[in-house]
Amino acid sequence: MPVRARLWLADLRSRLGSGARADGLGILAFEAAATMSLLVSLHRTLSDAEIRRLRADVLRAEGVAKLTSVDQSLLLHRACGELLADLDRAADAATRLGARCRADAPPLLRDFDRVYAEAKRGRLTQLDATVAFSRGATRRFKKMERHVSAAAKLYAEMDALSELEASERRMEHWKQHSGPIPAQAAPGKRPAADPGEKLMRELRVQRHKVRRLTEGSLWNVPAGKVARLMAKSVLAVLVRISIAFGEFVPGLPTWTVGRAWALGGSGGSGPLHRPATPGAALRHSAPIFGQKAAASASPVLESIKPPATTVGGSSMELRYAKVILSVETLLAGLKPPAGDGEEALEGMIDFSKRDALYKMLPVSIRKAANAKLRESWRGQPVDEVTAAASRDAVERLLRWLSPMAHDTVRWSDERSMERVQRFSMLPRVLKVQTLHFADRQKADAAIVDVLVGLSCVCWYDDERRRLESLDWDDE
Repeated sequence: MPVRARLWLADLRSRLGSGARADGLGILAFEAAATMSLLVSLHRTLSDAEIRRLRADVLRAEGVAKLTSVDQSLLLHRACGELLADLDRAADAATRLGARCRADAPPLLRDFDRVYAEAKRGRLTQLDATVAFSRGATRRFKKMERHVSAAAKLYAEMDALSELEASERRMEHWKQHSGPIPAQAAPGKRPAADPGEKLMRELRVQRHKVRRLTEGSLWNVPAGKVARLMAKSVLAVLVRISIAFGEFVPGLPTWTVGRAWALGGSGGSGPLHRPATPGAALRHSAPIFGQKAAASASPVLESIKPPATTVGGSSMELRYAKVILSVETLLAGLKPPAGDGEEALEGMIDFSKRDALYKMLPVSIRKAANAKLRESWRGQPVDEVTAAASRDAVERLLRWLSPMAHDTVRWSDERSMERVQRFSMLPRVLKVQTLHFADRQKADAAIVDVLVGLSCVCWYDDERRRLESLDWDDE
């Protein structure tokens, strides 16, 4: 949240007057909306189509196989672990909100952390898969989508109001030190309106808009009602994770599939397999935190911690991604000459981009690339055939490196606190499809090969430009 918004949101309730309910969420509406957006995003990530895509395409991508692992079980563990970690964050938010409810509120609200822990251990025998597949569950997620959209619009309009109020303060400061602002008028025309009056009209309109949006948003919804909606949705997502991954990931709780599923309420749940008999239990190993699970294998959540030998383990995934994307941009800019005056300017732009790329390189990669360049070319000139072969080699590498780099940047953007991402409800990029778990030595070697090939292409392109400029001078 921008600082300027934080500074005045705390007293917004009083300034809105009767537009805000005394028992409403108030400023907590935005935290609740962000949690709801996370739950909706997880819900969509666990849809039939997304789980099929994860297993058939994402985890079998060439880049994942070359840099991370071909062990599908390990990759599924990591994907499941990340989803559970995100769900834990949503559960924590639901717990904090439930703690604000009255003392006589049900345990689902006042003691949700315990309820959630019991659910993860598979000990809530009264809870079955209907919590995730019933029509009521579908309605809850649709309701959260509407709440998130309303909160995002309210947030944007509050930001606009903050800008107007800042302008008002600047104008007041100007008047105090310089006197009133004279209204200028063209000869023969009526005097222009006072800028201060125009600003005050805009402020009145904007405050009315914010008040109207506040009345129809989470700002005015009681904490208990929101906490119940979030708590039930958290449990629904937990059931979906368990059923989507339980066949492949030990340690997930067992859920009984109830009548709602038999009636066809499984839309968006993941690749589910109907049991032979209605109400049969889906058998999945031991509970997440059970002693047997801990003794036989690492907990599911432990799988998302990147080893020190990975790119993510050294916190370099975003930097590596930007290097790869810079190479992609540079290579796309190295086109055959157009034969006009723009060619020289295009070359100057390339040089600035190359310099930026070189400065971006980690020291280890820079040294390795320079060493390989000296070994490969030894000062020999690069001809057209060699440059074309080098370009083909770089493009082949980028075909599987670039998707991982793009997903790495997208993963980072999705976790940012910018407003656009804060209320995003799209399916989530998972770490297993990024450079996070990539073996660093393999990633270094691939990037060095890309840089060597790109250097060859650039050398030939520079020489071609030089010769063309000489031809132009001769003419």
